[in-house]
Amino acid sequence: MDDERIQELFSGLGPVSIRRMFGGKGVYHNGVIVAVLLRGELMLKGDAEVAGAYEAAGARRWTYAHRRNGSLVAMPYWTAPDDALDDPDEMAGWARLAYQAGLRAGR
Repeated sequence: MDDERIQELFSGLGPVSIRRMFGGKGVYHNGVIVAVLLRGELMLKGDAEVAGAYEAAGARRWTYAHRRNGSLVAMPYWTAPDDALDDPDEMAGWARLAYQAGLRAGR
């Protein structure tokens, strides 16, 4: 996903900046990270308050296997709901939830 498409998707939230990170991209609004794009997959910032909404929309939490012991590590990001990837108006609501989660996280 190119930067122009990311900016279009998040237009309902307001202006976003995009920075390289983790071999992908971080999406920021007002200096707060709201999403990451890794391996072609857009994932929204989340926390316990929004996890249920993400899961109800079919989103999956980003997890990876720990290098040393193989245990699963859960990151505070969920895949964006499919409908939101095609519709900036739909994404606006999810982006606001991600922004609020970012504010609560203090970053």
